Formats: sequence, structure tokens, C-alpha cells
Amino acid sequence: MAYAIFKTGGKQYRVAEGDVINVEKLEGEAGGEARFSEVLFVGQGSEIKLGEALKNASVVGEIVAQIKAPKVTAYKFRRRKGYHRTVGHRQKLTRVKITSIGL
Repeated sequence: MAYAIFKTGGKQYRVAEGDVINVEKLEGEAGGEARFSEVLFVGQGSEIKLGEALKNASVVGEIVAQIKAPKVTAYKFRRRKGYHRTVGHRQKLTRVKITSIGL
């Protein structure tokens, strides 16, 4: 089974066809196409490709949904000063189903 490692949003992901992953938010609606052209590695069985062999390679996926990650809460305080602050954040993500790995 072929798999690939590609880079998007400052992170690297290892995927195979049919995988569903969450990546940093991408533009597009559900049902649209997401194409990742920064492919670092492709492997199939004992055969591997990397570097110049992947100049035109791409990983193609279908956008399943635009979602938000679980809330992350940050709490700051200074002891004995009466200062405290709570800040929450929810990262926007895109759920992508990988449809093909092309060389």
C-alpha cells in the first residue's frame, strides 16, 4: 500500500489513500478539492522515492468539513497580587479525506 509524507501548515503528515486527517484551516467548502504539492516522501512496499524524484508529485484529498479543535484554556496568575486571567482558544481545522497520491 502506497503512503506519502507531505507538509502543510508547518506540520508533516503521513497518509495513505482513504485516510481522514485534520490539517490547519484551508480555504474551500465541504466537497471541494485540496491539493498538497509539497510532498517529501513516497513509499510503496520496499520502493521509496524522495528528493528530485518528487518534483511534480502531489497528494489530493477531498474536503470533508471545516471544524474547530477542542478548546485550549490558558490561565495566568501572579501569586499574592490578586491578578488572574483566563483565555480560551479553538483552532480552526479542515478535515480532509485523502483520495490519491500522484507521482
